[in-house]
Amino acid sequence: MSDLPQHADEPDDHAFEEIVAAETQRDPDLAVIEAGSRTLRTHGGAPAGDEVPTRPADPEVDKALRAVETELAGRWGETKLEPSVTRIAALMDVLGEPQKAYPSIHITGTNGKTSTARMIEALFGAFELRTGRYTSPHVQSITERISLDGLPISAERFVETYEDIKPYVEMVDAAQEYRLSFFEVLTGMAYAAFADAPVDVAVVEVGMGGTWDATNVIDAAVAVVTPISLDHTDRLGSTPGEIAGEKSGIIKQDATVILAQQPVDAAQVMLKKAVSVDATVAREGMEFGVVGREVAVGGQLVTLRGLGGEYEEIFLPLHGAHQAHNAAVALAAVEAFFGIGADHARTLDITTIRKAFASVTSPGRMEVVRRSPTVVLDAAHNPAGARAAAEAVGEAFSFSRLIGVVGASADKDVRGLLEVFEPIFAEIVVTKNSTPRSMDVDELAALAVEVFGEDRVQVEPRLDDAIEEAITLAEEEGEFSGGGVLVTGSVITVGEARLLLGRG
Repeated sequence: MSDLPQHADEPDDHAFEEIVAAETQRDPDLAVIEAGSRTLRTHGGAPAGDEVPTRPADPEVDKALRAVETELAGRWGETKLEPSVTRIAALMDVLGEPQKAYPSIHITGTNGKTSTARMIEALFGAFELRTGRYTSPHVQSITERISLDGLPISAERFVETYEDIKPYVEMVDAAQEYRLSFFEVLTGMAYAAFADAPVDVAVVEVGMGGTWDATNVIDAAVAVVTPISLDHTDRLGSTPGEIAGEKSGIIKQDATVILAQQPVDAAQVMLKKAVSVDATVAREGMEFGVVGREVAVGGQLVTLRGLGGEYEEIFLPLHGAHQAHNAAVALAAVEAFFGIGADHARTLDITTIRKAFASVTSPGRMEVVRRSPTVVLDAAHNPAGARAAAEAVGEAFSFSRLIGVVGASADKDVRGLLEVFEPIFAEIVVTKNSTPRSMDVDELAALAVEVFGEDRVQVEPRLDDAIEEAITLAEEEGEFSGGGVLVTGSVITVGEARLLLGRG
């Protein structure tokens, strides 16, 4: 961890420049952690992977859940924001500050937040801590967003939690210029549910940004920053550095920051913020990282360097180098929470670590949902996510012919996403999901033709038809030809495809 100045009102510019120089000059894929690195580490039963829930079997419970969903949908959606934590802070106040009843780990970044949160949750569960996890968006069911002990809360408990806080929500609505948004109410529900459980630790993923995100009423001792890239540029900034400025808002006084590999300008901003609040930083590639990885059946075998030492031969049942890096970040975050690297110079129990990582699932992230031909789902929705998915597909599968099914949101860099996938898709079937945010299929087709050429683009407005067409195209060379299908472009598209293909 970085040797940051203590009790300084202003950052030490010389010390800061040294840190930036180290960050800039190091090999971005550095796997060996320097023994002499300026780091505090020199001083010193996992829950079953949760399944994505379906609609409640009990008609009355389903009716109640739909009523809550309808009420929430009547509020500002997640894409309409008034950048402020005023309303959520007011809700926390009338609820009695439930978010202060337990310690938290707060996660921001552009890609990898949910997978990293699920890994952190699995690690805590393996060490027999009761966990609460709050993530977004959901793949299939709104109840996925709030998990206890590795499982989404039941529909009944979701409804009960909403009804419990509803009078307080209405009280805040009446007192504020704008009503609480969909995401703000869900955040209040999560924090209340965690306090009611009660949990030993909450793992909280930001919705967007950091400083003014509704989740940012917690005072997390560990702040995690996954890789930052361009996304939501209309709200967060047009460069990684500008976006990092907003996301750095989750770094609190005297916290520990677990910093994944970042663009240099983003790393500079994060490090400067850490210096200004006397936070301690552990950087991937310096204080922790991925030492080695091998492709394995159903995932990969990794060796990780944590803050306390090396952890060998960990099976991770997820595909792609990006998931190995997410695992390194998750491990460092849990070590930091337990004081390893600061108070303890030791590793966590390797058997427990292996058990935890072996239990990890991440629905909709390089998830195989069908064979012959193989159909893979991945929620990549921006160019950085698409690059990770493309690399993972090439590494984990030996497709002779890969067909893409893409349904993207209109507010994303769709051209950039298509350009990343162009080299790996033999053909692409463009479609749309059921939400208003989905890009018009004709607009998407026009972009796809510009990128792929007219002969490689098929148009199917209905997602079920698009998947069926892609499977047919993948089988054109014969049943045993090695063709495959990748459904991608949006978490919503992937969730709907998952239902269509019989998952959940």
